[in-house]
Amino acid sequence: MNWDEPSSTATALLLLGRGTDPASERGVDCPGDLPAPSDPDLVARATAAKAALGDRVFVLGHHYQRDEVIEFADVTGDSFKLAKEAAARPQAEYIVFCGVHFMAESADILTSDAQRVVLPDLAAGCSMADMAALPQVEEAWDTLVELDIADRTVPVTYMNSSADIKGFVGRNKGVVCTSSNAERALRWAFERGEKVLFLPDQHLGRNTAVLQMGLTLDDCVLYNPHKAGGGLTAQQLRDAKMILWRGHCSVHGRFTLDCVNEVRERIPGVNVLVHPECRHEVVTAADYVGSTEYIIRMIEAAPAGSAWAVGTELNLVRRLANAHPDKQITFLDRTVCYCSTMNRIDLPHLVWALEELVAGRVVNQITVDSGTAHHARTALDQMLALP
Repeated sequence: MNWDEPSSTATALLLLGRGTDPASERGVDCPGDLPAPSDPDLVARATAAKAALGDRVFVLGHHYQRDEVIEFADVTGDSFKLAKEAAARPQAEYIVFCGVHFMAESADILTSDAQRVVLPDLAAGCSMADMAALPQVEEAWDTLVELDIADRTVPVTYMNSSADIKGFVGRNKGVVCTSSNAERALRWAFERGEKVLFLPDQHLGRNTAVLQMGLTLDDCVLYNPHKAGGGLTAQQLRDAKMILWRGHCSVHGRFTLDCVNEVRERIPGVNVLVHPECRHEVVTAADYVGSTEYIIRMIEAAPAGSAWAVGTELNLVRRLANAHPDKQITFLDRTVCYCSTMNRIDLPHLVWALEELVAGRVVNQITVDSGTAHHARTALDQMLALP
């Protein structure tokens, strides 16, 4: 297994978070009529609206978006790259973020008060981020306080978490990490404490601790927020070095060891390339492991004729396969599955959002309150200061 090594660009990362209540926004109908998905003029309408807005609008497209949406993105990338690009466009009055909720909020945190961040569909959330709610995390921390181990525990949160969770981490002298710099974040944390509370993705935390840090699976315990005390005994919490939150990515979590074994039997000599959000047994069985940008770089640099089974979101895998017809690129799981929330951003929603902006109406604006943003930025700044 070859794990993605952190690069210098990986440290220049930007904050993600969600500052508003998801319960108040999930499933809310658009306050207007969406174009029909079958409208043959959707492409022309999107083109016209974007042209009418000119430099006033900047459209960001995450790698996991549909091709029909990516076509209208000024920049494509992972969530951190897109947030960075948004912050670098102060002249854009509107930032239209084609991604998920916590990504759009990162753009709001990093852009000026004069800029408006728009998410074409408010139902485009992140199941992983929603698996760690602030009251649950605060209750878990109270448990650690009662056991007299909180002062020896450093909280670390993955980028795919809400602004509330990042704020909690900032208030408690922790750090934000990415899939590229998780090892450095954990080493920093263990220099300051004996334990780490890792939020919200158990797989990234476990994979980093065991495969990159040299810890054992016995050093890790899984905290279930739906059970008293996380479903753990006081002694288990005292003995643990890594307290992993019971969260995961619904897409990357579906890949299994059977998927890896099946593709190796089906495609002799195939290279298995997966994201570190995958299960531990999948990551250990893979040939290469790394972030979304790492996966793209690996495929781009691969020799013609090579075969690759990629364990990440299907839209990206399909786009890579189409862009590199000289290589055999397949989805790791034969049962096809898109990220259901990411795919809520479609061309009708994008057209609607752009045309509303042309008409002078700002829809689906994403905002993060200043208090939450302040504490979340504290954790982010600590990440950026990592050696």
